[in-house]
Amino acid sequence: MTVSTTTGFRLWPGKLSAESQAALVAEVLALSEAAPFYKPIAPGGKAMSVQTTNLGPLGWFTDAAGYRYQATHPQTHLPWPAIPQRLLDLWAELADPSTPPDACLVNLYRGDARMGLHQDRDEADFSFPVLSVSLGDTAVFRLGGLKRNDPTRSLRLSSGDVCVLAGEARLFHHGVDRILAGSSRLIPGGGRLNLTLRRAA
Repeated sequence: MTVSTTTGFRLWPGKLSAESQAALVAEVLALSEAAPFYKPIAPGGKAMSVQTTNLGPLGWFTDAAGYRYQATHPQTHLPWPAIPQRLLDLWAELADPSTPPDACLVNLYRGDARMGLHQDRDEADFSFPVLSVSLGDTAVFRLGGLKRNDPTRSLRLSSGDVCVLAGEARLFHHGVDRILAGSSRLIPGGGRLNLTLRRAA
């Protein structure tokens, strides 16, 4: 079943089978050995609560100089690992069949990690959608509007759910209020992996 709105937000609950989820987690965690998770530093100097890495030609990055994309890991200074084919296939099916993503942000939520309301607007062309894959513990996801003070609604994103922000919803504010710890046993050590595919350049 697909849940969609006229604004361009679409949700496919349980899009990925249990077997596909396990295979994707194993692949992403194996790739993270070459590009270790780290805690990004926001421009204000505070460390974010999530742990982050990237896959693909470009990776989202933040430090005192601001938000941007770069081609190498900030600690190893090596190129990011390639985006797994199963994610490229998912993008082609649900987001854009002709232009592949060039960035996959991988956020690892453990404990009380959360993500405040924000817009994904560091990309060059907003006509390309953002595709998000949830793996592991359920997230309490908040979706707002174009303005930060627009009304918001809350929904739960469970393991295997896939959502897309396109059209007007491409620049909607969104965030993660909290993670429901223990709602899944998929991630070793617990927690949630969120894979966000984008066309950055």
